[in-house]
Amino acid sequence: MPKIVFLPHQDLCPNGAVVEAREGETILDAALRNGIEVEHACEMSCACTTCHCIVREGFDSLDESSELEDDMLDKAWGLEPESRLSCQAKVADEDLVVELPRYTVNHAREKN
Repeated sequence: MPKIVFLPHQDLCPNGAVVEAREGETILDAALRNGIEVEHACEMSCACTTCHCIVREGFDSLDESSELEDDMLDKAWGLEPESRLSCQAKVADEDLVVELPRYTVNHAREKN
């Protein structure tokens, strides 16, 4: 079973975390299942960037991103070449190292 190493994030997992992932599940599903409350304002429909993550290791094991995901990622804060929407990136058979960016763009929350 592949593992995902979540690098330390001040709010979501201050000490970092190592979780087991099921092949075919998304990075977001694995995080949520293990108590890492990554934002997902669009309920995982690839319509926002709140679940943006950066795959520091294992990026090439993921399926290619769709055109819709790429369009959404263009709006993400801190975009990098290894950026993915965690609701769309499905775990394959390799371990991953994932960084959750410090900031997200959540227009719904900013209006409150």
